[in-house]
Amino acid sequence: MSARGGHDPIDALAPLLRVSPEVQAVCRFGQQWRSDHAVPEPVGWAAFHLVIAGSCVLDVGDSPPVALAAGDIALLPHGEAHAVRGSTTPPDRMGVPNLRVVDADGMELRSNDAEPEAELVCGRLRFHQLPGNLARAVLPALIVLRTTADPAVVASRALLLAIKHELGALGPGSRAICEDLASALMVMLLREHFRLDAARQGLPRLLSEPQTARAVVAMLEEPGRDWHLDDLASVANSSRANLVRDFRRLAAMTPIGFLTDLRLTLARHRLAASTRPLGEIAEEAGYQSVSAFSRAFQRRFGRAPGEIRRTRAD
Repeated sequence: MSARGGHDPIDALAPLLRVSPEVQAVCRFGQQWRSDHAVPEPVGWAAFHLVIAGSCVLDVGDSPPVALAAGDIALLPHGEAHAVRGSTTPPDRMGVPNLRVVDADGMELRSNDAEPEAELVCGRLRFHQLPGNLARAVLPALIVLRTTADPAVVASRALLLAIKHELGALGPGSRAICEDLASALMVMLLREHFRLDAARQGLPRLLSEPQTARAVVAMLEEPGRDWHLDDLASVANSSRANLVRDFRRLAAMTPIGFLTDLRLTLARHRLAASTRPLGEIAEEAGYQSVSAFSRAFQRRFGRAPGEIRRTRAD
């Protein structure tokens, strides 16, 4: 991947916006319900939920619960295991009472006997041009777009209503139409996320300028390499002093500081998503020993690597 000229982070990240969604289910649940998505999505796939009507709560790992309401769009870019439940349902509740599942145009219609408290469109999407390391570095575990609260995303609300209308009619080709609409929705969500993130200092800003972008991409392609400042300056076609100055201006850290943070962030995702030996993950992150890796990880995240893995097992 190479950054374009100019200084617009959204232009630099434009290739990341192409996605192909797959609508899997329409859920209309009431009473005390909890729908578990206990198996993470395959590598390269993200999970999403569109709240068409009502309200619910999203639980992801050990993060605080996220309240969702009609018009909200939730995307889990790394496809992590999660659960969706009723707004008043206790977190430890299991399952949907009196669940009924009907196939319609390749989608599952899931409902129960109660008056629906929430209506959701659930599915997953695949990024067209998003290498695994870049996805994990650029995107957080959860992105939520609230289409009713932000005038800047009013078009997203219109698309959500169009999906609701199509699902109400549920005629031939409804799934294909909903997936096309969902594709536009997800592009808007990602664009808005990058627009807001670019306003802060961080990775999008580094990717928006050619010299820093070349250094960042090189790190992403080989995060475990024994990088030195001279190496990064050579890749960036920059002097050492200029590269350090540009990183400080755009990300408030040095290139080597950014590399350390990137390695630990990637390691955290690998710990949460796999059962690979800790030594392998430490080596990929550029650490010669598990103990050195564990100390750096604890300083960065306030938790030991083993705690991340135990949370995943729970």
